Amino acid sequence: MKKRSIRLAASLCALSCAAFFAATLGSLVHPPFTSTANAAETPTPLLTDTALLQHGANLAAIGDCVVCHTANRSAPFAGDRPLDTPFGTIYSTNITPDRKTGIGDWTLSDFTRSMRRGVARDGHLLYPAFPYPHFTHMTDTDIAALYVYLMSRDAVQSTAPANRLTFPFSVRPLIAAWNLFFLHPGVEVNGEAPAEPATHDAQLIRGKYLIDGPAHCAACHTPTNLLGAEKRGDAFDGNVIEGWEAPALTTLLSAPEPWTHDQLAAYLRTGFADQHGAAAGPMRAVTQSLTNASDADIDAMATYLLSLQKPAETSRRESSKATQQTAQANMNNIGNGATLFSAACASCHATNAPMTTLGSRPSLALGTAVNAHDPRNALRMILDGIPTDRSTRAAFMPGFADTFTNAQIADLAAYLRSTFSSQPAWTLDEADVERLRKESHEP
Repeated sequence: MKKRSIRLAASLCALSCAAFFAATLGSLVHPPFTSTANAAETPTPLLTDTALLQHGANLAAIGDCVVCHTANRSAPFAGDRPLDTPFGTIYSTNITPDRKTGIGDWTLSDFTRSMRRGVARDGHLLYPAFPYPHFTHMTDTDIAALYVYLMSRDAVQSTAPANRLTFPFSVRPLIAAWNLFFLHPGVEVNGEAPAEPATHDAQLIRGKYLIDGPAHCAACHTPTNLLGAEKRGDAFDGNVIEGWEAPALTTLLSAPEPWTHDQLAAYLRTGFADQHGAAAGPMRAVTQSLTNASDADIDAMATYLLSLQKPAETSRRESSKATQQTAQANMNNIGNGATLFSAACASCHATNAPMTTLGSRPSLALGTAVNAHDPRNALRMILDGIPTDRSTRAAFMPGFADTFTNAQIADLAAYLRSTFSSQPAWTLDEADVERLRKESHEP
């Protein structure tokens, strides 16, 4: 912890110095801000262009815009949703066409600059919780289509609360230095949808564009450094986001049942794959948004993700002796967990349960959470379950946060690991569960 604090302090010092130079050189890197409110520019595409509106709606679904920019479901895109980060809480902004509190007065040029450079209409720098480092790769046509779609939404008057960030991260000018180091502009090649029938190569190109740009998958599934920037050398290797582990997307073939293209596409479309399970946590909302994306783009995304796979592990280096000792020490916990499972879980998750044998729900042995190296998501699932809200496949699981003690939840997780997974036993206790209870998280 002390070494991490020292590294963070050194990084902040370097960033502060860079911010000074960024302020000096900023006009060389990016032109100074000039309001376009009264400036002549290319006319905005008409809101009556049905094809453009549909294209924008598809991009908004792929980018999950409504997920982050909605706190109240009766006011979509009106912002106010708190986004918890390691540096404090950021509230999403209103992106409805309201002229006072939204983007109603924004021109297409204003909107494009925010997407490409992270600069708002009035010139203030946006925090990279808004994933402009990914949106910068989108084509002009796609940005225009998204702009037209958002401008066609219902205007809602709503002002987001002030962000609650720790110093010095609350100082926006530091973002100029962050951008110098971590913003890599450049439009991805071939942002157009492949012609029908799509070839494999065309799907790969299209999928890469969508994953890297509007879908911004790496924003959640890539480890970050001390300043919150993605470690580009470890792209898609997994990360912890909103209290949940966003698993690596490079090991899909190492799952107990290797993912196929059709399974991955089905999971993205519906939040459910019959050989893997149901989406939970932040990913559940993502799949609910992707339900509205085109089948062609979902297929392209699945094709590209499967191209990222690393060779499956053929052996594990964990000491079998240490694993046996851990398992022996956990025998009492596992026994307690077995009793809890029989009482609260077996009716749905036992091998002969109707839901498993008749309902096309996979065994827990195939689930990502039970087979993960970290028990975080398994514990999170036991605590929070999967709410019925907006489920596209009626996936539901009750949470047991108010039913079981921390020790009981730890015992249940130990039993699940020992019974449904061949991976080494987890080392966990009630303190781990208590820590997760206190974390801010997405249900």
